[in-house]
Amino acid sequence: MKKILVRCWKTSNPLYIKYHDEEWGVPVYGDRKLFEFLVLESFQAGLTWELILNRRDSFRVAFDNFEPKIVATYSDEEVNRLLGNAKIIRNKLKIRSSINNACRVLEIQKEFGSFSDFIWSFVGGKTIYNKFKDLTYLPSQTKESVEMSKEMKRRGFKFVGPTICYAFMQAVGLVNDHVLDCFRYKQIIEDAIRQ
Repeated sequence: MKKILVRCWKTSNPLYIKYHDEEWGVPVYGDRKLFEFLVLESFQAGLTWELILNRRDSFRVAFDNFEPKIVATYSDEEVNRLLGNAKIIRNKLKIRSSINNACRVLEIQKEFGSFSDFIWSFVGGKTIYNKFKDLTYLPSQTKESVEMSKEMKRRGFKFVGPTICYAFMQAVGLVNDHVLDCFRYKQIIEDAIRQ
């Protein structure tokens, strides 16, 4: 008899299921991947995550695979190219903030050695394992996301309010917000122990 997997997201969308099962809440340490999630979370503001997931591959192509060193060099010509790309979200403020944030990431790398070290410092270098019974208990922000937002804004990042920062923290595994009966909650803990 096939075991039914319990997921915290009630969805039949294969894209959402794949993202939930393979990425959401998994600790990310690579600077490029962290920058990717930061950009995607900022573009998601005011929109649905499904819209972003549907365009994710196009975003990767449009933003040179989210390489901060490349994105930081974008000129007005690249901004216009992105504004003309119907396969991504064409929001001038968000596009310009992504370029700005790439520059800030490079500054962080010089100061901290990596963007990852800076990001993970907000949780003491370890994933916070929350114990929520259902998604209604999930906060939209926490003291850690407020602190991250404050510090990132101080350093010149844009589109990094506490709610965006918390969604970012969830996506890159700074917090494990899978609900307790979701099969991924224990898997993520077990994977961390094995490493």
